[in-house]
Amino acid sequence: MRSVDRGEDVRHQPDLDQLMVSAAAGNRDDFAKVYDTVAGPVMGLVHRVLRDSAQSEEVTQDVLLEVWRTSKRFRPDRGSAMTWIMTLAHRRAVDRVRASQASQDRERRAAALGTATPFDEVSEQVEARMEWQRVRRCIRGLTDIQRESVVLAYYGGFTYKEIAQSLSLPLGTVKTRLRDGMIRLRDCLGVKA
Repeated sequence: MRSVDRGEDVRHQPDLDQLMVSAAAGNRDDFAKVYDTVAGPVMGLVHRVLRDSAQSEEVTQDVLLEVWRTSKRFRPDRGSAMTWIMTLAHRRAVDRVRASQASQDRERRAAALGTATPFDEVSEQVEARMEWQRVRRCIRGLTDIQRESVVLAYYGGFTYKEIAQSLSLPLGTVKTRLRDGMIRLRDCLGVKA
C-alpha cells in the first residue's frame, strides 16, 4: 500500500526543472516548492564539505538565496535543476572552506609576526635621525631652484602643475628641475638606480 501511495505522490508532483523555470519567471509559490525539494539535499552536501553545522546552515541559506536570485540562468536543456543547484552548493561550500583556510593562515602569520624578536627602538630612532640628517645635507647640496622644486613636491605635497603655478614657471621646466634634483639626491645618498 505504501509503494502505491509513493507512486501516486511522484506522479502528482511537478517536475523540478519546470518549477525552476516557473520560479525564474517570478512564481514565488513554485520557488517555495523548489526550496522544499532541494533544501535537504543541499544541506547534506554542504555539511559533508564543511563539517560544521552553523556554517553549513549559513552556506545552505546563501545557496538557496542564490538559486532564487539567479534562477533565470538555469537552462533545462543543459542539465537538470538538481544538478545545477547542487553544483552551486558544492562551489559555495568549497569557497567557504578556502576562505576559512585563508583566514586561519592570515591569523597564523599575524601570530608569528607578533612573536618576532622585539627591535631596539633606540637604535631605530638613531638610524632614522642619521638618515634624516643625510637627506638634509644632500638637499642643501642642490641648487636653489632644484631645492625649491623638490621641497614643494616632496614636503609640500604639490603636483607638477601646482609647483609650476606657484613658481610662475612652465610645467616642463618644473619637471626638469625635479628630475635633475632627484638624480643629484640619489647620487648624494648613494642609492643605486
